[in-house]
Amino acid sequence: MTGALLLAPVAGADLLSPESGGSPNADDIDTLYWIIFGVAVVVFVGVEGVLLYSVFKFKARKGAVPAQIRGNTRLEIGWTVGAAVILVILATVTFIKLDAIRNPPNSSASGLQLADTSRRLPPSGKSLNICVNGQQYIWRFTYQENCDPKSAKNLGAPFSYEEMVVPVGTTVTLDINAQDVAHSWWIPKLGGKFDAIPGYTNHTWFQVPTKFGDKPGGTVFFGQCAELCGRNHANMTARVRAVSVPEYQKWLALRKANIKAAEVQGAAQRKKLNDSNANSQPADSADPGQNPAQEDLSTPQP
Repeated sequence: MTGALLLAPVAGADLLSPESGGSPNADDIDTLYWIIFGVAVVVFVGVEGVLLYSVFKFKARKGAVPAQIRGNTRLEIGWTVGAAVILVILATVTFIKLDAIRNPPNSSASGLQLADTSRRLPPSGKSLNICVNGQQYIWRFTYQENCDPKSAKNLGAPFSYEEMVVPVGTTVTLDINAQDVAHSWWIPKLGGKFDAIPGYTNHTWFQVPTKFGDKPGGTVFFGQCAELCGRNHANMTARVRAVSVPEYQKWLALRKANIKAAEVQGAAQRKKLNDSNANSQPADSADPGQNPAQEDLSTPQP
C-alpha cells in the first residue's frame, strides 16, 4: 500500500502534460511544455499577487482618496518591456526545441544499420522508413522506402495491420496518408499527432531507446486515432512494438516468407479455379443453334 502511494505521483506524472519517455522528440515536447508551464505559473502568481496586494492594501475607505498611477511612464515602460522579454525568451526556447522535434537524428550505434542513404530524412539517410496508411477503421503499415502507391516496389513489400514492429535504437521515419477519410496518427509516448489525409503525405519520426528491447517480446506503445473518422472511430487503435534488432530482422524475414507463401498459394488456387471453369464449359456451347431451349422458343406454338 505504501509503495503504491509512493509510486502514484510517478504514474500520474504525464496526467497533465504530454506523455514522454518513448522517443527523443516526445521528450523534447514534454520539456518544452514544462518550460512554458513554469513561466506561465510565475507570471500568474506574480500578477495575482500584485492584484491581491492592491485589493487589500488600497481598498476603499471612507473619506480616503486613492493614489493615481495613470500616466506613470516608468511603470508602463516596465510592464511593457517585461512582457516583451518573456515573449522573446519563450519564442527562443520554442524555436530551439522545434528544431530537435522536427529533425530526426541518425540511428544509434546499437540500432539497425541501414545501407540506404537516399532518404530525405534524416540528413545522412540512415533511417528505417515505414508507410502508414489510415483506413476505415484500421492502420496498415508497409515496410517500404518508397510509399508512392504507384511504385512497383510496393508490390510484395512486407506489411502488417494494427501493430507496427520496429527495432530499438533505430530512427524510424513515417510517411502518413489515408485511403478514405481523414484520420490522425498518434502514439503519445512516441511524439505528437499527425494528420492522415487522402491525397497528401505527412512526415514524422521516432526512435525508441535501446533499453526497451531488453524485455522478451519487446515493449508495446499504444495509440488511438485522434480524428473523428466515423462510427467505429473508437475501435481504430494502433500499437508499436519495439524489439531488439535481431528479433526485428527475424520477424521481418518471417513476414516476407509468409507473404511469399500466400502469394504462391493464391496463384495456385486461381489457376485451379480457371482450369475448373474451363472444364465445366459445355462442348456445344459455342453453337447456339444446337441449344434445345432456343429451338423450343423458335418453334411456332399450335
